[in-house]
Amino acid sequence: MTKKRNILMITPYIPRLSQSGGQNSSYYSIKYLSKNNNITLICFSRDHLGLKDIKKYCSKVIIVKRGKTWDFKKVFSSVFGPYPFLVTNYISKDFKNAIKKELDHQKFDLIHCDCFYPMPNIPTTKIPIVLVDLTIEYEVYRHFVESLTGIKKLIKPFLYFDVLKLKLWETHYWKTTHTVTAFGHDDQKIIQKATGRQDIKVFQNGVDKKFFTSKPKTPKSPFPSILFGVSNMKWIQNRESVDMILKIWPKIKKQIPKCKLYVIGRNTPAFYGHLSDQDIIISEADTDGQAKDPQYYYNHCWILLAPMGSGGGTRNKFLEAMACRLPIITTPEGMGGIKIKNFKHAIVCPYLQSAKYSIDLLKNKQKRTAIGLAANTLIKNHYSYEKSVEGLNQIYEKICQSS
Repeated sequence: MTKKRNILMITPYIPRLSQSGGQNSSYYSIKYLSKNNNITLICFSRDHLGLKDIKKYCSKVIIVKRGKTWDFKKVFSSVFGPYPFLVTNYISKDFKNAIKKELDHQKFDLIHCDCFYPMPNIPTTKIPIVLVDLTIEYEVYRHFVESLTGIKKLIKPFLYFDVLKLKLWETHYWKTTHTVTAFGHDDQKIIQKATGRQDIKVFQNGVDKKFFTSKPKTPKSPFPSILFGVSNMKWIQNRESVDMILKIWPKIKKQIPKCKLYVIGRNTPAFYGHLSDQDIIISEADTDGQAKDPQYYYNHCWILLAPMGSGGGTRNKFLEAMACRLPIITTPEGMGGIKIKNFKHAIVCPYLQSAKYSIDLLKNKQKRTAIGLAANTLIKNHYSYEKSVEGLNQIYEKICQSS
């Protein structure tokens, strides 16, 4: 039997079965990596939610307490210091000390870091570091700043300066880290162009087999239904997508009066609870295995509508929904990292046409069924986490053989 590698994994959260794409991807990565690797996990988190689940796959889990996001010292530091606000939020003396302590007392074959913003906490070391960048952060925040309107436009110059610092440091770590792995070929090309490196790897995001092997236990809703989710609403891109849907919702409702809209995900009631009524259902999704987990909504609703204003990474909710045979309508910015045939596996269209295609799909059961089945086959054949992690294990193996 091949000896397992010792991996120090660093994440800016507790990986867990939740509605957050990054946390979900990290959870399943660790689950399948654990077969060939002994994983010591260091997380930066305000709580211990999900700890019990992830401990099953790790040799050791260390939780470092994360403080408040909006803290005067952090804001002051991000304005007058070298790091942008996002990175400042993840720089912690306790985080640094926890990483250093493990490196001092245990021998590791490599360090794996999910997302670039915890990187300043890693001390200088000869151990190879694999940076798995789940999305290109500066592109996300730049799009957010560009979308500001009204009185908010007054703060654009200050926010642009923060975006510039974000791009500077993100690019810095792309250039200097031993191995950089992008989530999808589109992000790979962006990183290659920014750094001049031709050795940028790709980690193909995936879906756990439960999504395409289990038989749906939830019947479809008796009325036309649109899902947005299952998502973490603290993420700017997801709130922007909901806002885009709300602008076209009256048009859809006019054509299909019985239609209902489900806006589901973590922190959804906090942001959109005021919209809740008999036609717009606002709810958290329960954690995996409960009465209404994410799979419940994928199986219950008729279509998933998710126009995206900016790209980057691969959407977990798309992979999971497609595995559950739920037809998707999105914009070109949304389908990054998933190779589809348009109108066969999903519908990708300009935002202004998304209402039209939503109405058409809600009225055509045969078309919904065909797209759902084609999507399920695509995900089952090419986007399982087992296959994705095989690729990551091969990256690990090459690094360890050459070091």
